Amino acid sequence: MSSPTLDLPGAVPAPEDSVDRGVPWHFGDPFAEQRSAARSAVLVDRSHREVIAVPGEERLSWLHLVLSQHLTELPDGQGTEALVLDTHGRVDSHMLVAHHEGVVYLDTDAPSEVTSALPTIGVNGRQSLPEYLEAMRFWSKVEPRDATSEFAVLTAMGPDAGGILAGFTEVPSGPYEVRGLPGGGFVRNVPFRALQTYDLLVPRESLVDWWLKLTDAGIRPSGTMAFEALRVEALRPRVGMDTDDRAIPHELGWIHLAAHVAKGCYRGQETVAKVHNVGKPPRRMVLLHLDGSVEVSPEIGDPVFHGDRKVGRVGSVVQHHELGPVALALLKRTAPVDGELMAGDPEEDRAVAAAVDPDSVPPDSGEPPGRVAADRLRGR
Repeated sequence: MSSPTLDLPGAVPAPEDSVDRGVPWHFGDPFAEQRSAARSAVLVDRSHREVIAVPGEERLSWLHLVLSQHLTELPDGQGTEALVLDTHGRVDSHMLVAHHEGVVYLDTDAPSEVTSALPTIGVNGRQSLPEYLEAMRFWSKVEPRDATSEFAVLTAMGPDAGGILAGFTEVPSGPYEVRGLPGGGFVRNVPFRALQTYDLLVPRESLVDWWLKLTDAGIRPSGTMAFEALRVEALRPRVGMDTDDRAIPHELGWIHLAAHVAKGCYRGQETVAKVHNVGKPPRRMVLLHLDGSVEVSPEIGDPVFHGDRKVGRVGSVVQHHELGPVALALLKRTAPVDGELMAGDPEEDRAVAAAVDPDSVPPDSGEPPGRVAADRLRGR
């Protein structure tokens, strides 16, 4: 469905081949929108996200069994992040979670004709999140439902965002903290590196009302083009764009954040625990700086080369207002992070020089704890 904010002055729709079609792509100057997010505040319509409501007395214990996160003790007024994994521990879905007034809300990227056409989505016959949850209900006392027609997601981000929101509602201060909104819905504090960020799940019929109230109060209208650039800068991956059919949580920075390593009883848990305790992930996600002096650019799923050796795959590619052209990429652990790389498909004449941002390289956590314990038992 298309958002009514596309009818507002200055709104430019996302291209038809964009995964973000149906909402504003920008409002005339996407670079200025990025700068406003860094210096003041912007508002982004992300109402194309899918929202699932899970009421029922067993909602927490049931979700604890079917998702990767520890949820049995999630208090009302608090949220987190979670994943659905396949039986081999590979990422199927990522979602933000909010427990509000006796209902758990999950919001995630909605499947579409565009995303299903990407080479990294729709593989292995994966179920959508609603299909998976319905298949796992059995006799549990839960009633999951698609609430996308009930609620829409808006995102306010920037150093001034909290102060402006405070004029309309109580603003959550802690990570993933949730507070109710007047008229229904809630606002959630979302950790986004150093950038203050809040998701608002508002009644869909009030979407334009909330948009106008907040923009009239001083938040700059912005589009998904700016949001994506800031997301890439913050090293926040997006399923299907920054993942492929082999991606596991350890490669994407989702261990602890969205996947619990100690709890059992969820699909893919064995891989999560094994890699965490006795191994290391085969790849790691990094930020690539791309050569901006040429007109071509790599695309999602393109290879990354070190010399003649393929060492990774390209994910999201964006134009950042300060960094220039950058991309997320999954690189093999053996790939040099200080060497010259080429990103893109040379057969399609879109390979460009690339360099890893050293600040994006995950720190080496040392030997996995399970391996250290085993070596001690062997007297090493």
